[in-house]
Amino acid sequence: MNSPFPAYGQTIEGASDNFQRGCYDVPYPHGTLHLGTKTCVMGILNVTPDSFYDGKRYDTREDAVEQALGMVKDGADIIDVGGESTRPGAFPLSETEEIKRVIPIIKLLSKLIRTPISVDTYKAKVAERAIDVGASIINDVGGLCADEKMAKVAAESHVPVVIMHKKGTPRTMQKYPIRKNAFVEIISSFKKSISLASDAGIDRDRIVLDPGIGFGKTVQQNLEILKRLREFKSLGFPLMVGTSRKKFIGTVLDLPVQERLYGTLATLAVAVMNGAHMVRVHDVREAVQVVTLCDAIRNS
Repeated sequence: MNSPFPAYGQTIEGASDNFQRGCYDVPYPHGTLHLGTKTCVMGILNVTPDSFYDGKRYDTREDAVEQALGMVKDGADIIDVGGESTRPGAFPLSETEEIKRVIPIIKLLSKLIRTPISVDTYKAKVAERAIDVGASIINDVGGLCADEKMAKVAAESHVPVVIMHKKGTPRTMQKYPIRKNAFVEIISSFKKSISLASDAGIDRDRIVLDPGIGFGKTVQQNLEILKRLREFKSLGFPLMVGTSRKKFIGTVLDLPVQERLYGTLATLAVAVMNGAHMVRVHDVREAVQVVTLCDAIRNS
């Protein structure tokens, strides 16, 4: 009689497949991100007056630099500088004002730290100026689709680009979230963005994908993305996840943004164990501890 259970060796092999993220070397100017055995922690530096969690905290150069240096000390692998809030309901910012906010900070930080700096923007001109003064990664919430010139800027600058999925704009994305199968829509969008990247000449090894948790998704869809994250592995690119203190955590736990740290850390653990190569966070020290332990378990 055949056993209803797989053989012992098959069970171990299957478990190994489930937890294998794949290793990627992502080159950036002056270095390489080694993604796979160690989870990369991206520290959020919002120099905005209206971000949902840290608005107005770092709106002076001194405060922004102090925060960045603190995140580096706490173990951040990347500092992500953003000048425009993309929280639900936020209004778009002019290119001129965004440049005014982020360029001086990036220019100053690039002289003080060796940690790579990314610029969180969907505007090609902002990205171009940021790279000129020291940024070495583009974190594009527009997925190369919001500004038709962004792919060209990334290709000509030879910098990695994080391609994020979002539905709609910050003004509309939570009013009109994805109505059908979220995974089908996200993967279809990724394929479009990857095609744009390829056509522009962006090297395949400089692409990272972010499913955009909280950007035009329902609470249930955000939870499902975390649960099924490894399914995005089929696209063949490293994955970044950003859940830090987001609204879906507050909805599940019935907590305000200031009290969502533990919920955030739980989502980070799930993300790492399900295949995330990078996590984007406000609370670097705590996140580093969580992902370090998850990496140890995963690699054991």
